[in-house]
Amino acid sequence: MAEWRMLAIHFEISDSPGMRAVLILLVFSLFIPFSLSARTWKQAATGKEIVADLIKVEDGKAHLKLPDGRVGQVEVLSLSLEDQAYLTSVENASSPGATSGGEWPTFRGPNGDGVSTDTGLLDAWPEDGPDQLWVYNEAGMGYSGYSISGGKLYTMGTRGEDLTVICLDVETGGEVWSTGIAEDDQEGYNAGWGHGPRSTPTISDGHLYVLGPKGTLACLNATDGKKVWDKHLVDDFKGKSGGWGFSESPLVEGDHLIVAPGGSEAGIVCLDKTSGATVWKADEVQPGKAEYASIIRTEINGVKQYVKLFESALVGVSAADGSLLWSSEWAGKTAVIPTPIVSGNQVYITSGYGVGSKLIEIDASNSTKDVWVNTTMKNHHGGVIKVGDHLYGFSDGGGLICQDWESGEMTWNEKARFTTKGSVHVAEGNLYALNEEDGTITLATATPDGFEQKGQFQLEPQSSNRNPKGKIWTHPVVIGGKLFLRDQEYIVAYDVTAK
Repeated sequence: MAEWRMLAIHFEISDSPGMRAVLILLVFSLFIPFSLSARTWKQAATGKEIVADLIKVEDGKAHLKLPDGRVGQVEVLSLSLEDQAYLTSVENASSPGATSGGEWPTFRGPNGDGVSTDTGLLDAWPEDGPDQLWVYNEAGMGYSGYSISGGKLYTMGTRGEDLTVICLDVETGGEVWSTGIAEDDQEGYNAGWGHGPRSTPTISDGHLYVLGPKGTLACLNATDGKKVWDKHLVDDFKGKSGGWGFSESPLVEGDHLIVAPGGSEAGIVCLDKTSGATVWKADEVQPGKAEYASIIRTEINGVKQYVKLFESALVGVSAADGSLLWSSEWAGKTAVIPTPIVSGNQVYITSGYGVGSKLIEIDASNSTKDVWVNTTMKNHHGGVIKVGDHLYGFSDGGGLICQDWESGEMTWNEKARFTTKGSVHVAEGNLYALNEEDGTITLATATPDGFEQKGQFQLEPQSSNRNPKGKIWTHPVVIGGKLFLRDQEYIVAYDVTAK
């Protein structure tokens, strides 16, 4: 048995201001059984960060390998909420019954960052792209993404006039069940760009939480699709959608579901996820339109909170009672869509229509200041992903952009035919950049050193039923060794595991 060494690392931990600091001991070993993935880990109370490989999760502790080779243990509950969610996904993926090889329980994944937990993937594609595994052709109309858990894929689509939730088998693409949850008459939100749901389902504790474009919010049993409860963001909470309908993906944390109806009564609400009963309303937040960005959970300066971007403001509300903690002005136009990104006590936001991006900082008294504001990144709706100290995404007019987190300056951009506008995903250090015009997806290294293409192919088949103004807007996802792409009624799976 390997000898153990002890190294004490001090973190300031407190559940509320004024509580005493405690000492966490990381126990370091020379024995390394295996490595799962490398990431930056954050201590919840102080925001202190370390870079380390995850070895395993055992008895409530994460075993981490530092860059100098030492291995230590840290209590899972002492880490940030994002780290805890990631560790939960790793545990689920390795448990019996989790046949997909990975978990992707909601939009942008378990950490809300758009970065896959997969390893062992192709680092370059053959000339004609990776092998196609299966095609499913009955997903209906819409731009809903996919959540994956326990070997099942969950998504939404409009079939005829029925807003439908769909469950597929990840290995075969066969339909397991489908459930209609509301009528979709296309009125009030189609606006010429195509109809159908825009939201991605969220999976939690054997249940599925879904949001329709006109405000239907429902909880379904993930095994058979039977409805457990439903609410309506307009009828029940006096919500107000943007012109293209309600589009955010519901956030589930613990026993609660958090969603943003918008309107003038309470811009954000927290519900009991089991019954749908209201837990609290953020009535200090009265944004008008709900807009399209999803809510993210985080801890800033030791305070658990939910962050949401509206058209004219970025806000943080208390996870305990919905009280407004801080806000920062934003001059959004037409549609504000990309999900904010949090790192420590800083938050990054961006939106299209010429608006740009900015980085804000929140101090211990919840005062905010702009670190920088510019138009380097003007991301419409394809999302931005942070890898290390850089951001990657499509900028209107700029193509695929690499942007420095600290300064906001552009590190590089690529505007070739297939890298002009679209959505992005990251897995094992590579960018998956999907061109919205024709469904060409490009594999490139996620590095600030420059654009390096490693493969490219085109999604096939594509929908002939898509609205002429609509594009291929569903974000790509890599999980369980598979790349998933969607164009309306078609969902296609590709094998991207290293041979």
